[in-house]
Amino acid sequence: MFVDIAKIQVKAGKGGDGAVAFRREKFEPSGGPFGGDGGNGGSIILVVDDGIRTLMDFKYKKHYQAENGENGRTKKQYGKKGNDLILKVPRGTIVKDKDSGKVIVDLKEDGESFTIVKGGKGGRGNAKFATSTRQAPRFAEAGEKGEERTILLELKLIADVGLVGFPNVGKSTLLSFLSAAKPKIANYPFTTLKPNLGVVRIEEGKSFVIADIPGLIEGAHQGAGLGHEFLRHVERTKLIVHLIDASGIDGRNPIEDFYKINEELVKYSEKLSEKPQIVVANKMDIETSKEWYDSMKKELAKQGYEIYPISAATGEGVSALKYAIWDKLSTIETSYETFDEPIEYDEVEEEVDDIIVRVEDGKFIVEGDFIEKVLYSTNFDDIDSLRYFQNTLRRKGIIDELKRLGVAENDPVYICGYEFEFFE
Repeated sequence: MFVDIAKIQVKAGKGGDGAVAFRREKFEPSGGPFGGDGGNGGSIILVVDDGIRTLMDFKYKKHYQAENGENGRTKKQYGKKGNDLILKVPRGTIVKDKDSGKVIVDLKEDGESFTIVKGGKGGRGNAKFATSTRQAPRFAEAGEKGEERTILLELKLIADVGLVGFPNVGKSTLLSFLSAAKPKIANYPFTTLKPNLGVVRIEEGKSFVIADIPGLIEGAHQGAGLGHEFLRHVERTKLIVHLIDASGIDGRNPIEDFYKINEELVKYSEKLSEKPQIVVANKMDIETSKEWYDSMKKELAKQGYEIYPISAATGEGVSALKYAIWDKLSTIETSYETFDEPIEYDEVEEEVDDIIVRVEDGKFIVEGDFIEKVLYSTNFDDIDSLRYFQNTLRRKGIIDELKRLGVAENDPVYICGYEFEFFE
């Protein structure tokens, strides 16, 4: 089974909470804060592995979560860091943000890695909050939440050459002749339901990768047939080899077929029309092909195309085509680009301490991951902890923003769902 699109949810681990502890040892009458920091949460990392060919694993499992960091312990002992979660993906995987549809990262090289969500930082233990005026803090810091997002994984084959053409024009047969690939071959449309890859060897140290892109039909750019699923794989290729059934059997017009396929490529992405293209007239072993070949050669020569006559069934002309492809590839600079719109990194890495202060239905509301972390770290039965919470509200400009919005003495303010009374 070939799976080239998957939607998954990834969630990094939460940082461990800092510990509230005090030194209680013999010969240490003063004691003192002794709580350690929490460990950082684990991140989720995408890693390219050439041993993986599809996104099949992500079809059956949709949710992935890294390990949380351990809470801090007494004696100033740090909690253990959560283990990172490694997700292996095939080379050529594009990672998109599900909401915007923009590209986050394009993974092209074996072993390449990318941290898709980062683990939350561990909270500080109460030992870190000791000062000359606050010698016994009875509060610690909560660990931060890990990043969480829904992403789209989209596999686009990385091949030097893409074989395109209508169904049943002989692409799979040609691939088997050119390389050691053994694709399924039969005489009916849509034999190939997944792209096949083959390595074509020219001589020692000289080879190229060719992909048999399954048969296209009219309307493929709009998703007709399996259009979108197949056209995305053409984007990665350096060179397009356009295979045409020159026999004209089944009442088809080879010249019209050529223009229809090119039209589908352009409609899918205008940049595909800029790719170099070699035209191949197949099935020259059939009697009717000679007349059509002469007409095609005359028509396409006007546009600068050179046509290579072959018979994928008998192997005639295949060797000459192989070397022609290699010669053409040698003149093309390698650039495995994607035509998708890249995402701006300031959109990817949203600040986790964004604080929202707003008025809704007459209620003053304060929200945000940072303020939620501070809230859960606060011991409201301890005067030092409460003072630290109030100072944080002032330092972050929350008090000033509430005043700007018209808050008055004794008005209720809702902070992350908890009700507080405003006073100066």
